[in-house]
Amino acid sequence: MSKEQEKQNSENYKEQLDQEMNDVIEKDAEGNQAEADDDINQEISELDKLKNDLQEEKDKFLRLFAEFENYKRRTSKERIELFKTAGEEIMQVMLPVLDDFDRALKEIQKSEDENMLKGVELISNKLRRTLESKGLAPIAVKAGDKFDADIHEAVTQIPAPDKKLKGKVIDVVETGYTLGDKIIRYPKVVTGK
Repeated sequence: MSKEQEKQNSENYKEQLDQEMNDVIEKDAEGNQAEADDDINQEISELDKLKNDLQEEKDKFLRLFAEFENYKRRTSKERIELFKTAGEEIMQVMLPVLDDFDRALKEIQKSEDENMLKGVELISNKLRRTLESKGLAPIAVKAGDKFDADIHEAVTQIPAPDKKLKGKVIDVVETGYTLGDKIIRYPKVVTGK
C-alpha cells in the first residue's frame, strides 16, 4: 500500500474512532441525563410522598381536635344537666311532705286555732322557699284549664257539670312539680267528659 492510502486509511480509521468516541460520549451523556431525570423524578416523588404524609397527619390532627372539642362540649352539657337534676331524688322524696303540709293546713283552718295555723304556715312556707331556691316549682293547674296529656295525668273522668268543662280539668287531686325544666311529678287531675 502506498503512503497515501495508508494515510487515507489512517484518517478514515481516526474518523471512525472519533465517531465511535462521539457516539459513546453521546450515549454516556444520555445515560447521565436519564439518571439525572430519574433522580429528579425520585426526589419529586419523595417530595409528593412527604406532602401527602403531612396532609394525612394534618387531617388526623384536625379530626382528633374536633373529637376532643365534641367530648368537652358533651361532658360540659352532661355536667350541667347533672347539677340541674342532682337533687331530683331528694326532691321527689320531699313532695309527699309538701302534700302533707297542704292537707294539715286545710284541717287546721277548720279548727279555728290561729296560733297553730300560723306556726304550720311558717314551717310550710320556709320549706317551700328552701325547695324553690333549689329549683323546685309547682305546676300551675286550676279547674277549667284545658287537659293536656303531656303535662297532666288524668286520674279519672266524671260527667262535666257544665258543657264548658268537657275535656277540661275539673279538679286537681295532686299538685305537680318541675325541677328546672324537667317535670318530676305530673299533676293528677280529674277531667270532664
